[in-house]
Amino acid sequence: MLNPWRLRLLSRLDSLGTIRAVAQDANLSASSVSQQLAVLEAETRTQLLERTGRRVRLTPAGLMLARRARAILDHLDTVEAELRSLGEEPVGLVRLGAFQSAIHTMAVPAVTRLASTYPHLDVELLELEPHESIPALRGGDAEVIITTTDFVEQPLGPDLDIVPLATDPIVLVSSGDAPRGPAVLSAYADEPWALDAPQSYMANLTLRLCRESGFEPRVVCRFSNYLMTLQHVEAGLSIALLPGLAVDRRYRVVTRELATPVNRTIAAVVRRGSPTRAAVNVVLDALRQQPDLPALAEWADNGGNQPESTLD
Repeated sequence: MLNPWRLRLLSRLDSLGTIRAVAQDANLSASSVSQQLAVLEAETRTQLLERTGRRVRLTPAGLMLARRARAILDHLDTVEAELRSLGEEPVGLVRLGAFQSAIHTMAVPAVTRLASTYPHLDVELLELEPHESIPALRGGDAEVIITTTDFVEQPLGPDLDIVPLATDPIVLVSSGDAPRGPAVLSAYADEPWALDAPQSYMANLTLRLCRESGFEPRVVCRFSNYLMTLQHVEAGLSIALLPGLAVDRRYRVVTRELATPVNRTIAAVVRRGSPTRAAVNVVLDALRQQPDLPALAEWADNGGNQPESTLD
């Protein structure tokens, strides 16, 4: 009989790539992980691993079992939740991945409401940008993600179910003495630019929009944290393209809509075909039932301009 714990280690090896990474993730020694995988090979009477130099990799049989294991483990989680539940009460752990600007505006309010209604439901929040969250969902490291359907480098295929949540404008952010009104990007060809981390959604989108406007942006900094970007822009050291949700009103910056508007669609996404769990469903419902998002409402009410306020 296959051991679920060993199957989980094999699945994690497929996701993380090395025995050492699996050991750190599972809080075990590398030798313990290797021993457990050797036992799994004995149980299945199949070679699951092969050595390549000092590393190991999955054989075709190991790769097949690792990926089938995700469906098996999903099903076991569902059965466990059903056994623990009374009167259809959602219970157990749901891992919710969300990009940075959706954490405080969407994920935290939803989880706060759930905590007061379902005391036996645990929601683990993971900060994952779109280029990270989609592979994490497909790999079984998250049950629900908040992402954008507009990230062309990570397409959402037929293996995923999409629940639209909101539309978020992409805005040009500059220091407080910048002109007002819609921004024509070609006018900013000589400006210093702040970009997100390489290959992230906003970094790729900024490069694409600038190139479509006929120039290569002069990048003076890269931050994976929007607050650091806003501080840099506020100081007059750079300009940036950011999602409306990411613009914290405490910073003295001006946000301007683009002359050719660009919006991103924000959605909750789950794996299609995984067993339906009451816990996952209530998380989706909580995300769907968001009140009007304050960040978007404030941005619209101010005509695209952030209030002139200082940090507390």
